[in-house]
Amino acid sequence: MQASDIMTTEVVSVPISASVFDAANLMATHHISGLPVIGEDGKIAGMVSEGDLLHRVETGTGKPQRSWLAEFLHSTRRLATEYLKEHALKITDVMTENVVSVLPTTPLAEVADLLQRHHIKRVPVVVEGKVLGIVSRSNLVQALAHAVQGPSEALASDEALRQHVLQVLGGHRWAMAAEDVVVKDGVVHLWGTVTSEEERRAICVSAERVVGVKGVEDHLGYPTYFTPM
Repeated sequence: MQASDIMTTEVVSVPISASVFDAANLMATHHISGLPVIGEDGKIAGMVSEGDLLHRVETGTGKPQRSWLAEFLHSTRRLATEYLKEHALKITDVMTENVVSVLPTTPLAEVADLLQRHHIKRVPVVVEGKVLGIVSRSNLVQALAHAVQGPSEALASDEALRQHVLQVLGGHRWAMAAEDVVVKDGVVHLWGTVTSEEERRAICVSAERVVGVKGVEDHLGYPTYFTPM
Protein backbone atom coordinates (compact mmCIF):
# COMPACT_ATOMS: atom_id res chain seq x y z
CA MET A 1 0.00 0.00 0.00
CA GLN A 2 1.04 3.59 -0.56
CA ALA A 3 0.21 7.02 0.87
CA SER A 4 -2.60 7.71 -1.61
CA ASP A 5 -4.44 4.57 -0.46
CA ILE A 6 -5.05 5.83 3.07
CA MET A 7 -4.59 9.62 3.01
CA THR A 8 -7.32 12.04 4.06
CA THR A 9 -8.20 14.10 0.99
CA GLU A 10 -10.48 16.65 2.68
CA VAL A 11 -7.60 18.74 3.99
CA VAL A 12 -8.28 21.57 6.41
CA SER A 13 -5.62 24.23 5.89
CA VAL A 14 -4.90 27.79 6.93
CA PRO A 15 -3.64 30.65 4.72
CA ILE A 16 -0.22 32.12 5.40
CA SER A 17 -1.86 35.42 6.33
CA ALA A 18 -3.79 33.82 9.18
CA SER A 19 -3.29 34.49 12.86
CA VAL A 20 -2.43 32.02 15.58
CA PHE A 21 -6.02 32.30 16.79
CA ASP A 22 -7.38 31.46 13.33
CA ALA A 23 -5.35 28.24 13.37
CA ALA A 24 -6.46 27.40 16.90
CA ASN A 25 -10.12 27.91 15.97
CA LEU A 26 -9.81 25.67 12.90
CA MET A 27 -8.16 22.89 14.86
CA ALA A 28 -10.76 23.11 17.62
CA THR A 29 -13.69 23.22 15.17
CA HIS A 30 -12.52 20.28 13.08
CA HIS A 31 -11.07 18.26 15.98
CA ILE A 32 -7.64 17.98 14.40
CA SER A 33 -4.20 18.44 15.92
CA GLY A 34 -2.41 20.07 13.00
CA LEU A 35 -2.86 21.62 9.58
CA PRO A 36 -0.81 22.84 6.62
CA VAL A 37 -0.15 26.52 6.05
CA ILE A 38 -0.76 27.50 2.42
CA GLY A 39 1.11 30.35 0.76
CA GLU A 40 -0.29 32.90 -1.67
CA ASP A 41 0.89 30.74 -4.57
CA GLY A 42 -1.28 27.86 -3.36
CA LYS A 43 1.73 25.80 -2.29
CA ILE A 44 2.51 24.53 1.18
CA ALA A 45 4.59 26.98 3.22
CA GLY A 46 4.64 25.20 6.56
CA MET A 47 2.82 23.10 9.13
CA VAL A 48 1.32 24.17 12.44
CA SER A 49 0.39 21.70 15.15
CA GLU A 50 -1.07 21.74 18.63
CA GLY A 51 2.49 21.43 19.91
CA ASP A 52 3.26 24.85 18.42
CA LEU A 53 0.38 26.35 20.44
CA LEU A 54 0.92 24.45 23.67
CA HIS A 55 2.71 27.18 25.64
CA ARG A 56 0.82 30.45 25.28
CA VAL A 57 0.59 33.50 27.51
CA GLU A 58 -3.15 33.79 26.79
CA THR A 59 -3.83 30.49 28.53
CA GLY A 60 -1.28 30.91 31.29
CA THR A 61 0.76 28.00 29.94
CA GLY A 62 3.88 29.96 29.12
CA LYS A 63 7.08 28.45 30.43
CA PRO A 64 8.09 29.65 33.92
CA GLN A 65 10.78 32.27 34.36
CA ARG A 66 14.21 30.67 34.32
CA SER A 67 17.01 31.38 36.70
CA TRP A 68 19.81 33.64 35.49
CA LEU A 69 22.03 30.57 35.10
CA ALA A 70 19.50 28.79 32.89
CA GLU A 71 19.10 31.94 30.81
CA PHE A 72 22.87 32.13 30.43
CA LEU A 73 23.21 28.48 29.39
CA HIS A 74 20.48 28.65 26.74
CA SER A 75 21.32 30.14 23.35
CA THR A 76 19.77 33.45 22.36
CA ARG A 77 18.20 31.74 19.35
CA ARG A 78 16.47 29.15 21.51
CA LEU A 79 15.18 31.76 23.93
CA ALA A 80 13.86 33.86 21.03
CA THR A 81 12.16 30.82 19.50
CA GLU A 82 10.42 30.02 22.78
CA TYR A 83 9.29 33.64 23.11
CA LEU A 84 7.78 33.55 19.64
CA LYS A 85 5.89 30.33 20.38
CA GLU A 86 4.36 31.94 23.47
CA HIS A 87 3.65 35.47 22.21
CA ALA A 88 3.49 35.58 18.38
CA LEU A 89 0.24 36.56 16.71
CA LYS A 90 1.08 35.54 13.13
CA ILE A 91 0.99 31.91 12.09
CA THR A 92 4.25 32.38 10.21
CA ASP A 93 6.07 32.99 13.52
CA VAL A 94 5.09 29.66 15.08
CA MET A 95 4.77 27.26 12.12
CA THR A 96 7.37 24.70 11.09
CA GLU A 97 8.83 25.78 7.76
CA ASN A 98 10.93 22.73 6.89
CA VAL A 99 8.01 20.42 6.21
CA VAL A 100 8.46 16.67 6.05
CA SER A 101 6.26 15.50 3.16
CA VAL A 102 5.64 12.43 1.01
CA LEU A 103 4.43 11.65 -2.49
CA PRO A 104 1.17 9.81 -3.26
CA THR A 105 3.29 6.82 -4.29
CA THR A 106 5.37 6.70 -1.10
CA PRO A 107 5.08 3.20 0.47
CA LEU A 108 3.36 3.09 3.85
CA ALA A 109 6.47 1.56 5.41
CA GLU A 110 8.39 4.71 4.50
CA VAL A 111 5.57 6.94 5.77
CA ALA A 112 5.54 5.14 9.12
CA ASP A 113 9.33 5.45 9.35
CA LEU A 114 9.17 9.21 8.71
CA LEU A 115 6.50 9.73 11.37
CA GLN A 116 8.53 7.85 13.93
CA ARG A 117 11.94 9.28 13.01
CA HIS A 118 10.78 12.90 13.05
CA HIS A 119 8.43 12.49 16.04
CA ILE A 120 5.46 13.91 14.13
CA LYS A 121 1.80 12.87 14.04
CA ARG A 122 1.00 13.63 10.42
CA VAL A 123 2.67 14.19 7.07
CA PRO A 124 1.26 16.04 4.04
CA VAL A 125 1.07 14.32 0.67
CA VAL A 126 2.51 16.85 -1.76
CA VAL A 127 3.02 17.06 -5.53
CA GLU A 128 4.81 20.11 -6.92
CA GLY A 129 4.09 22.03 -3.74
CA LYS A 130 0.35 21.31 -3.78
CA VAL A 131 -1.16 19.44 -0.83
CA LEU A 132 -3.26 16.51 -2.06
CA GLY A 133 -3.88 14.92 1.31
CA ILE A 134 -2.67 14.17 4.81
CA VAL A 135 -1.51 10.86 6.26
CA SER A 136 -1.68 10.71 10.04
CA ARG A 137 -0.80 8.07 12.58
CA SER A 138 -4.51 7.38 12.98
CA ASN A 139 -4.77 6.71 9.22
CA LEU A 140 -2.12 4.01 9.60
CA VAL A 141 -3.99 2.48 12.53
CA GLN A 142 -7.23 2.53 10.52
CA ALA A 143 -5.43 0.79 7.64
CA LEU A 144 -4.34 -1.92 10.05
CA ALA A 145 -7.89 -2.29 11.40
CA HIS A 146 -9.26 -2.76 7.89
CA ALA A 147 -6.47 -4.99 6.67
CA VAL A 148 -7.82 -8.24 5.28
CA GLN A 149 -5.60 -11.26 5.09
CA GLY A 150 -5.41 -12.85 1.66
CA PRO A 151 -7.65 -15.78 0.77
CA SER A 152 -6.74 -18.95 2.61
CA GLU A 153 -4.94 -21.48 0.50
CA ALA A 154 -6.97 -24.35 1.88
CA LEU A 155 -5.79 -26.70 -0.86
CA ALA A 156 -2.08 -26.09 -0.25
CA SER A 157 -0.31 -29.31 0.67
CA ASP A 158 1.52 -29.68 3.97
CA GLU A 159 4.84 -29.78 2.11
CA ALA A 160 4.00 -26.57 0.20
CA LEU A 161 3.18 -24.84 3.49
CA ARG A 162 6.38 -26.16 5.05
CA GLN A 163 8.47 -24.79 2.20
CA HIS A 164 6.73 -21.43 2.46
CA VAL A 165 7.33 -21.26 6.23
CA LEU A 166 11.01 -22.13 5.72
CA GLN A 167 11.27 -19.44 3.05
CA VAL A 168 9.78 -16.81 5.36
CA LEU A 169 11.99 -17.82 8.28
CA GLY A 170 15.02 -17.88 6.01
CA GLY A 171 14.74 -14.16 5.47
CA HIS A 172 15.58 -13.47 9.11
CA ARG A 173 18.49 -14.06 11.45
CA TRP A 174 16.35 -16.56 13.34
CA ALA A 175 16.25 -18.95 10.37
CA MET A 176 15.68 -22.56 11.40
CA ALA A 177 16.99 -25.86 10.18
CA ALA A 178 14.66 -27.56 7.71
CA GLU A 179 14.19 -30.58 9.99
CA ASP A 180 12.89 -28.29 12.78
CA VAL A 181 9.74 -27.38 10.80
CA VAL A 182 7.03 -29.99 10.42
CA VAL A 183 3.56 -29.41 8.96
CA LYS A 184 0.70 -31.84 9.51
CA ASP A 185 -2.88 -31.15 8.39
CA GLY A 186 -2.07 -27.46 7.95
CA VAL A 187 -0.66 -27.04 11.47
CA VAL A 188 2.99 -25.99 11.75
CA HIS A 189 5.08 -27.67 14.45
CA LEU A 190 8.24 -25.76 15.37
CA TRP A 191 11.15 -27.52 17.02
CA GLY A 192 14.69 -26.55 17.88
CA THR A 193 16.27 -24.04 20.27
CA VAL A 194 16.08 -20.29 20.71
CA THR A 195 18.08 -17.82 22.77
CA SER A 196 15.31 -15.44 23.90
CA GLU A 197 11.57 -15.21 24.39
CA GLU A 198 11.44 -12.53 21.70
CA GLU A 199 13.09 -14.90 19.22
CA ARG A 200 10.55 -17.61 20.11
CA ARG A 201 7.63 -15.24 19.53
CA ALA A 202 9.12 -13.90 16.28
CA ILE A 203 9.48 -17.42 14.89
CA CYS A 204 5.89 -18.30 15.80
CA VAL A 205 4.51 -15.08 14.32
CA SER A 206 6.49 -15.64 11.11
CA ALA A 207 4.81 -19.03 10.73
CA GLU A 208 1.35 -17.76 11.72
CA ARG A 209 1.38 -15.16 8.96
CA VAL A 210 1.88 -17.68 6.17
CA VAL A 211 -1.38 -17.85 4.25
CA GLY A 212 -2.98 -21.28 4.58
CA VAL A 213 -1.49 -22.12 7.98
CA LYS A 214 -4.26 -23.26 10.34
CA GLY A 215 -2.24 -23.10 13.52
CA VAL A 216 1.22 -23.18 15.07
CA GLU A 217 2.41 -25.58 17.76
CA ASP A 218 5.41 -24.24 19.67
CA HIS A 219 7.89 -26.93 20.75
CA LEU A 220 10.83 -24.55 20.90
CA GLY A 221 13.17 -24.66 23.85
CA TYR A 222 16.40 -23.24 25.23
CA PRO A 223 19.81 -24.95 25.25
CA THR A 224 20.41 -26.75 28.53
CA TYR A 225 23.40 -24.51 29.27
CA PHE A 226 21.57 -21.28 28.42
CA THR A 227 19.54 -18.93 30.61
CA PRO A 228 17.22 -16.68 28.53
CA MET A 229 17.52 -12.93 29.01
